[in-house]
Amino acid sequence: MSLNRTQIVDWLYRCGDIFTKQSDFLTGLDKEIGDADHGLNMHRGFSKVVEKLPSIADKDIGFILKNTGMTLLSNVGGASGPLFGTFFIRAAQVTQAHQSLTLDELYLMIREGADGVVNRGKAEPGDKTMCDVWLPVADSLRQSSEQHLSIAAALDAACEVAERAAHATITMQARKGRASYLGERSIGHQDPGATSVLFMVQMLAAAAKE
Repeated sequence: MSLNRTQIVDWLYRCGDIFTKQSDFLTGLDKEIGDADHGLNMHRGFSKVVEKLPSIADKDIGFILKNTGMTLLSNVGGASGPLFGTFFIRAAQVTQAHQSLTLDELYLMIREGADGVVNRGKAEPGDKTMCDVWLPVADSLRQSSEQHLSIAAALDAACEVAERAAHATITMQARKGRASYLGERSIGHQDPGATSVLFMVQMLAAAAKE
């Protein structure tokens, strides 16, 4: 079983939909520890991604992901634009000319993207950032690949990992970004960037079932 180009495109459409629906929720999370604009930024960025999808949907997966990353870089404000943009641009590097992805290739895509975010943001596990979800999700996909699970089963497992990881940011003290200025007061709030990654993983799992 593989994840094909059409499912990747569907994933991005689903991301556009979820960030429209959850914009206020994400902005509410960001209001507690940030600039109160994360939901608005993600909604704006993925709305632009969705606008461009019809013109690139017949391209290879790497092209689609790179275009997505460049669009997010251009349209998402704050730290989210560079970080989510970097994720897709780095993910595109290992999916060039691909029309479909095996589970191992999907793992490499997520891992490369996550490493790009880590390098760009200089974040480490436990810093209360989106990396606290991307990295466990990548590890989960690697383990599922080693166990020869189907992509659908692997992504279901990754969703469970992502949900736990996003929730775990509540007890963390932020060490990066605006939230870090709050010190111990950042404890007790779920990180909005990590929550956005959770939504993206959930949308990928849904697309894989279509």
